[in-house]
Amino acid sequence: MKDKIQLEICCGDLASVIAAKDGGAQRIELCSGLYEGGLTPSIGLIKAAVGLGIRQVNVLIRPRTGDFLYSDRETELMETDIKAAVLAGASGVVIGALSPDGNIDKSVCERLIATAKDSKRDTYITFHRAFDLSSDPFESLETIIGMGCDCLLTSGMAQSAVKGLPMLKQLAQRAAGRISIMAGAGVNPANAADIITASGVTAIHSTARKPFPSKMVFRRPSVSMGAPGMNEYAPLSTSPDAVAALVKITDSFMK
Repeated sequence: MKDKIQLEICCGDLASVIAAKDGGAQRIELCSGLYEGGLTPSIGLIKAAVGLGIRQVNVLIRPRTGDFLYSDRETELMETDIKAAVLAGASGVVIGALSPDGNIDKSVCERLIATAKDSKRDTYITFHRAFDLSSDPFESLETIIGMGCDCLLTSGMAQSAVKGLPMLKQLAQRAAGRISIMAGAGVNPANAADIITASGVTAIHSTARKPFPSKMVFRRPSVSMGAPGMNEYAPLSTSPDAVAALVKITDSFMK
């Protein structure tokens, strides 16, 4: 029997968390601001997700948009967020930081990991897609493994996991079971099986989203509250049907 392929659903709001659970997901990455690449969610959202009984709730720790070069004060802020997330019941945290030259910032990351482990010894540590902006994929991989991370989320240093398949395959081979390589960015039920087969990754990450029509009757379409082109009256949210399809695909790799 093959090792189980892990499925992580990225959820940016409470409705998505509920949909992920309804679709059969046992593991989520919880964040806010998906249109901005993902930001640290509120404590209220963390508590709500934990309260729904999902087995593994991994909380993104990212205090702002932009690059992954953090000041000492921002690092302190992330440490505070980690403590609060673990106290609220999070199973894991999702972290990452880079130095100005594009290397993994070990000093910052080790502080964040130590904070998580001090808060709860078995906190699951995922290194996020800051990896995809690092200067040397294989040196970065070894650094991330050496720091004791459990999982690396990556698109294979490409715009999408499909485009990054050659690098994903190399990363999975070099990791050799020392860390879980999780393919993310554009993963959906239509391509998930091909990504797993072609790359040899041990996990996939997907938002599993589709547009959901707003129930608002009165609308003022001339005023936008979000990014240009974003439709507030048809926001993207996780679909339980898409999650269920991904669960079926990942389960098929156990046979």
